[in-house]
Amino acid sequence: MTVNTPLCFRGKKILAPMVRVGTLPMRLLALDYGADIVYCEELIDIKMLQCKRVINDVLETVDFVAPNERVVFRTCERERERVVFQMGSADAERALAVAKLVESDVAGIDINMGCPKEYSTKGGMGAALLTDPDKIESILTTLVKGICKPVTCKIRILPSVEDTVNLVKRIEKTGIAAIAVHGRKKEERPQHPVHCDVIKAISEAVSIPVIANGGSHDFIKEYTDIETFQKVTAASSVMIARAAMWNPSIFRKEGFCPLKDVMQDYIKYAVRYDNHYTNTKYCLCQMLREQLETTQGKKLHAAQSTQEICEVFEMGDFYEETTAIFEAKKTSLETKIQDEDDQMEDPDVIKMAVRFDKREYPPQITPKMYLLEWCRKEKHPQPVYETVQRPLDRLFCSVVTVAERKYRSTLWDKSKKLAEQAAAIVCLRTLGVPEGKLCEGENHLINKRKRGDQERLISRDHGEDLAEPSHKKANFIEETSDRNVPKM
Repeated sequence: MTVNTPLCFRGKKILAPMVRVGTLPMRLLALDYGADIVYCEELIDIKMLQCKRVINDVLETVDFVAPNERVVFRTCERERERVVFQMGSADAERALAVAKLVESDVAGIDINMGCPKEYSTKGGMGAALLTDPDKIESILTTLVKGICKPVTCKIRILPSVEDTVNLVKRIEKTGIAAIAVHGRKKEERPQHPVHCDVIKAISEAVSIPVIANGGSHDFIKEYTDIETFQKVTAASSVMIARAAMWNPSIFRKEGFCPLKDVMQDYIKYAVRYDNHYTNTKYCLCQMLREQLETTQGKKLHAAQSTQEICEVFEMGDFYEETTAIFEAKKTSLETKIQDEDDQMEDPDVIKMAVRFDKREYPPQITPKMYLLEWCRKEKHPQPVYETVQRPLDRLFCSVVTVAERKYRSTLWDKSKKLAEQAAAIVCLRTLGVPEGKLCEGENHLINKRKRGDQERLISRDHGEDLAEPSHKKANFIEETSDRNVPKM
């Protein structure tokens, strides 16, 4: 594993983790304006563990994609050594599993121990961890020992200064690289004053870097205020949330950029990295704030796509040019991949251009079932499916081996199951064996099932035990599901 230069948390200006705000476009914009480190929004461990890491060759990003195809976390080389992945977790082993999943693509891992919102605390995460120091210690120690990247955590202060300092001292002993402190209690909100004295007491009590957070309302109105907040809290670094959300050019030492330019720069990143329009719209609304009732603000509120958002800001041409570039790149990559497939194709694989359409088959009857039945009848080993996913478009192709011959469809499918069914169809058609389509007439597998159902009814009428012998159950399961096929 490649170990990069450890991230330093002293003397830094940091973009805070913010739900719905800390996505890739905002993080890159903050870096452009002068942020040293950027945190992503809190992402829940269970959700991340369902994701698959995918290289996106069109956008030149690394995507962590959920089973429903939604991109949960997207990053790129530009931020690789400066982005900290913030996680919501209440379990040490899950936290470690997520950290291992993402650590090669980020600069550090952070555990959220400060979010007071119900979606976080109800799972024992966020601020709920503050009342369970044993669990805090377990999670952080496991991460520090288990990964190569620096580990941090972000907390809120406890009701008393003494309790807060004692907790932070215990956290320090886990070996973490830094601790971010939001200077408010979990029940306090932005309108409440930030407790700089508590952050200062923490800074003076521990040797690891302390990152001060929570000063947007009381202190940080412009760039020079960042240093003031740092001095007042005696912190090593400053983390900025709302002031950066309103105008990320707060990180610019030369002063603010005009809001119009900031929003256009943000939109360029949103289009460039295919950010979901609802997220783009939310972030732009946070920047507009009191201007939401203007004509432009109302048009933004009504926008229902990235293209419409671009048109609101007179960037329609940019959208069209950028999407055209991506489409051309996607086509080029598809052609290249197809050429590589053709060159690497096994000449012994029998191919047809077919797809599986379940509407053409009786309920619960599939080509895979027919192929399995044929193999049993002919005393061949059961079919073996080898399925691959193409990184570019995440489509699937399957090769089935039957009687030492290989078969596949030349068409790629949107799911592994569909690709396997298509491969089975190619095999059955090549062999001249029925595949179970409705148009083929009487279906012996359906009749076989009906006979089995009738036998069970007769048994019931005679008061016999309805439980089938275990070997019969297994055969029935194999014939009515995909579980007979080895999963690749």
